[in-house]
Amino acid sequence: MKMYEHYSLKALNTFGVAVQARYFCSLRTLGGLKSVMLWRREHPELPVLFLGGGSNMLFIADFPGLVVQVGLEERRLLAEDKDFVYVRAGAGENWHEFVRWTIAQGYAGLENLSLIPGTVGAAPLQNIGAYGVELKDHFYELDALDWRTAELRKFSLEDCAFAYRDSHFKSVEPGRWLIAAVTFRLPKQASWKTNYAGVSEQLAGKTLDARTISAAIISLRQSKLPDPAVIGNAGSFFKNPLVSAAKFAALKANYPNCPGWVQGDQVKLSAGWLIDQGGWKGKRVGDAGTYEQHALVLVNHGQASGAEIWQFAQRIMAAVQEQFGVSLEPEPNLIGG
Repeated sequence: MKMYEHYSLKALNTFGVAVQARYFCSLRTLGGLKSVMLWRREHPELPVLFLGGGSNMLFIADFPGLVVQVGLEERRLLAEDKDFVYVRAGAGENWHEFVRWTIAQGYAGLENLSLIPGTVGAAPLQNIGAYGVELKDHFYELDALDWRTAELRKFSLEDCAFAYRDSHFKSVEPGRWLIAAVTFRLPKQASWKTNYAGVSEQLAGKTLDARTISAAIISLRQSKLPDPAVIGNAGSFFKNPLVSAAKFAALKANYPNCPGWVQGDQVKLSAGWLIDQGGWKGKRVGDAGTYEQHALVLVNHGQASGAEIWQFAQRIMAAVQEQFGVSLEPEPNLIGG
């Protein structure tokens, strides 16, 4: 395994911030993990970061340790029964390309998650979701390596402790487990999720199937979200906050148009709506800003540093807290600093 020093990560993070890794290597096989573990024993004082598509992180400084780009590739039908097919994908597979592959094989279930950036291995960390579907809805199990001991372990749905944009790997044991492959359980009898805002309009009058729904989702995402290849971003930057029913009632009294969705004994608010009400959509400070078509998306107009983007995000968080009394939490992982 070739090890590089002072390696630029600008092309490996979708914000396009110009940062470097003190050391860098690419992991193409699980056998290569032994080389990483050996390096770790020789450099116990330095951190290690496993990198997928770089789409759910913001580097706010150079990384002082080793960045390992995970490139484990695999796509195959693992098994099936009378109700489901079980498909397995390597952690290094591009998520959207994997979704397209499942649809091409005639499988349904993941179509609403089309065009989400990143890799299959990164997807379970934050339980990716879009248009009424979350990864956990079709998850079966995953294989993960404890990179400190090389123990290979299977994690069930329950083990992963998926929650809204969260998982065991993100909140309980961050950095310990390297996800190697993920197995999904996809239904042979599809149940389409098309009642989400904008989706039903896109599909009006069309015969529903996975390919058609995927095309509608792709069209919607492209109309709202900028292409990272054109303008640096990580998609939605803030989680939609959850508040109590009493807090939501108070907000509705002052802001009758405030949207909310009941989630058990709480109500999910629209972070984008809150930010937009404060006049932040399309705002820019230097090269850090919000996307002109979607207030929830922070962008790098060219030369913004990660620290500058984070400072801009903190200004938005403070403004929403002051105006609405609601705390916003960032979705991307903040790396460095």
